Amino acid sequence: MRPSPHAMALTTRHSRIASLRSAGPSLVAGTTTMRRWSTWPRAAAGAASSALAAAVFAFLDVLDVVLCLVYALVDSILEESPVGCYCHTRSPPDDDDEVSDTLYARRSAVRDALLGLLRRLLLVVGKTKETRQAPPEKPRWSDCGCKSCVAWRGSGGRLHVVAKEPDKPKEAAGTDSHETTATDNAAVFVHGFTSSSSFWAETVFRESSLLSSSSRLFAVDLLGFGQSPKPADCLYRLRDHVEAIDASLIERQNLRSFHLVAHSMGCIVALALAAKHPTRLKSITLLAPPYFLACEHEASQVALSRLAEKKLWPPLLFGSAVMSWYEHVGRTVCFLVCKHHRLWEWLLTSRKRDVDFRVRDLTKHTHRSAWHTMHNVICGGARLQDRHLEAVQAAGVPVMLVHGLDDAVVPVECTSRHLKAKLPRAELRLMPGCDHATVLLGRERAFAEDLAAFC
Repeated sequence: MRPSPHAMALTTRHSRIASLRSAGPSLVAGTTTMRRWSTWPRAAAGAASSALAAAVFAFLDVLDVVLCLVYALVDSILEESPVGCYCHTRSPPDDDDEVSDTLYARRSAVRDALLGLLRRLLLVVGKTKETRQAPPEKPRWSDCGCKSCVAWRGSGGRLHVVAKEPDKPKEAAGTDSHETTATDNAAVFVHGFTSSSSFWAETVFRESSLLSSSSRLFAVDLLGFGQSPKPADCLYRLRDHVEAIDASLIERQNLRSFHLVAHSMGCIVALALAAKHPTRLKSITLLAPPYFLACEHEASQVALSRLAEKKLWPPLLFGSAVMSWYEHVGRTVCFLVCKHHRLWEWLLTSRKRDVDFRVRDLTKHTHRSAWHTMHNVICGGARLQDRHLEAVQAAGVPVMLVHGLDDAVVPVECTSRHLKAKLPRAELRLMPGCDHATVLLGRERAFAEDLAAFC
């Protein structure tokens, strides 16, 4: 008898199931092999990228040692009192806890081996001139001495401050007048690394109509940046920046109470300023604040390795690594870019385009101010942040934390996890689609509205 169609279908189904069961182990093995082959290109690309990065930074290690010799020779010829570098000193002074150990110990096997060889061969020129300082009256040969770069000398050593008065539609330079009337409603804005007061004057100040009509807004150029003084004998420690803001703005303008707003590195300075004036502070807003959990004695090294990680991508991180790990390569970059900033500005403006304020800000510092601020504030300041955060928390000061979810310079976990744990009462705002700069740039009006609602 011929089987029915239904019976034939069942027989076929059972035979297929049996064949699949018997082939099970081979199918699993095949799937695993396919997965391995699919992840192989990604692993190979990662290994190639790591090898390329290692080669690039090994080359920079060698270049930095060569430039150490070159600058030692040229400085001895062109300068009366050459300034020693940090290549040949092993540890910071014991009497100054705000001088970062990263100035002296930037861990690199290639660089350390080369410097050790040079010490044995006694080929280093001026290696004992560490403590000698260049005269503050004139710039070094590798720094720009144009009129705009030395204009600060007529200010009596005060920081440059841009003020937005409630009754004036235009900005007025706070360095040109001495206000004696006490101010109860003010906001102080602190910029980040290699930036200036323009970061705020060109953004939030243009949306000042959204803020309190009675508020006075002050954006300060930090010591060594913008139009502020850039002394050659300064170590640009955290307390140097705080004392300069105190003398040039807080006390000079008689600010009895004020709000603080800061971005990136400026957050470290702002927290130190807040810890010094907890009773005057009304609120503090931190954009993309760098903060890493670490033991106090290792905090500087952790900050350096995280904020200036030796990676080729993204470009901003690569630039931070070059300028933070390589003293003499960084000086060469400043010589080419900052000393000749007028040439670059002329080349840009010759195409009938205005120079973006961020490009101008990149040239408004010396190598000494940028190098020491990077290490003594960003890295060295990491050891002091916990005590500053404790002072802010104890004072009950309202805090708003703002961070871009796409920030590749300062990981979002710095704010969302670590800093929020230190300031549990802080208001946290995570911005989707925003990176380290666009957490403000491009959303100036929205930020001004958030600031007005918070303050």
